Amino acid sequence: MLVSADRSAGVEESLSVSIVSAIANAEGVDPTAIRPPEYEALYHVCNPDALESLFSYDDDATPGSVQFEFCGYDVTVTSDGSVSVSDPGSE
Repeated sequence: MLVSADRSAGVEESLSVSIVSAIANAEGVDPTAIRPPEYEALYHVCNPDALESLFSYDDDATPGSVQFEFCGYDVTVTSDGSVSVSDPGSE
């Protein structure tokens, strides 16, 4: 299963919110349910401020991506603002 969120269409949503929303979509729950103790906190697996800084929109269109595991899913964040969440067992 692959769930994607596209932030490139001018949406002012933070990467953290996009990541949590994509996980919630994959889990079939409301994004507000993605919190401890049922789910791990995003800041336990990455630094949300560093992610925002790394992929902030500016004139530098250098391509890149960051991958990490969060709540049992493989998460990929790319420099174009997209967030993809996939089940590690589905590859």
